[in-house]
Amino acid sequence: MKTRRRWEVVGLGIALMISFVILLVIGTARPQGSARTLNGSPVPQTSPSEAAPPQWQRKLKPGEKPPQFVIFSFDGAGSHDHWQKMMKIADGVDAHFSGFLSGIYLLNDGRRTEYTGPGHKPGKASIGFGGSEDDVKTLIADLNEAIGRGHEIGTHYNGHFCRGSEPSGGRWNAAQWNDELAQFFKFVDDARAKGLKVDPDTIDGGRTPCLEGKFDELMPTLGALGMTYDSSQVSDGLAWPTMQSGVWEFAMPTVKVPGVGYRKTILMDYNLWYILNRAKDEPARAAEFSKVAFDTYMGAYQAAFDGNRAPLVVGNHFNSWSGGGFMTAVEQFMGGVCAKPETVCATYTEVIDWMKLQDPAVLDKYRSMPNAQIAEPN
Repeated sequence: MKTRRRWEVVGLGIALMISFVILLVIGTARPQGSARTLNGSPVPQTSPSEAAPPQWQRKLKPGEKPPQFVIFSFDGAGSHDHWQKMMKIADGVDAHFSGFLSGIYLLNDGRRTEYTGPGHKPGKASIGFGGSEDDVKTLIADLNEAIGRGHEIGTHYNGHFCRGSEPSGGRWNAAQWNDELAQFFKFVDDARAKGLKVDPDTIDGGRTPCLEGKFDELMPTLGALGMTYDSSQVSDGLAWPTMQSGVWEFAMPTVKVPGVGYRKTILMDYNLWYILNRAKDEPARAAEFSKVAFDTYMGAYQAAFDGNRAPLVVGNHFNSWSGGGFMTAVEQFMGGVCAKPETVCATYTEVIDWMKLQDPAVLDKYRSMPNAQIAEPN
């Protein structure tokens, strides 16, 4: 297992000033942490290729199509009830998924001032912190259980500063992203004293809040930190991952949505909610919203399966919006699609492991095919 250098825990203010100077000269890098024994007992996020490889984790035979990968990911990843329900569904269909953790969920409310978002005052965030100490312990237990079952933990950063909460992530430079990630990894590291078994070195990617960011600043920053993937950019239809600054970009697809005249939106629960009713809470329409979301997932899956076989990235949140209709859709979709032939529901890292085994020319062939898109009826 590769070892990634960890952030220095002390001297944050001085370290940030020094980091900024270094960035001007040689680019970004995660500073070497102090020599110490890290808290707790880390459990690596072991992919099947490192343990007992499944049949699909191999090089394709001549003329063989790639499996249809489906990558489920959940931003925030802080809800106990949703963790438990999704892990149970995944167990039933041999699926793995990725949870993108908001780092401040590891801080109880009394520790909120330990976080200072880039350009913001200490203790300020656009989302809540971790609640009570018991709430944090419950989250730690969920995260430990998740990696024990083969799921993946990534980063959703910390303060969730989107457009309107300025300075938002869409305006941050490389030094500010380094600052945000430094704090995220510190929160993860500190939580190991409370029993967290997630090894910070195995957190290899994530998604930015609201899909915002100056990616010419962010992607080189992630690459310099040794991270391997991001899933924050947007593609028109389903596309194969591309390499940017040494980092795989798994773009969120924009797809045509049945039920709303096949207008396009990003394939994420909030965006589907917005295109349906501008994200108004209407619990009475839960069944309607669930059907539209489910039909959209299935349409995107079928388009990729019959076309370029690009991995289907399904972005979600642990939520109860409009009566829970969107969670119902993703639960039903996972429970059905992951059991289909030639289909693999895997984490980002597992898909990267698979891509490493392939002939680059074969992947380039599929990458050159038209992006998959939901077809409108004739």
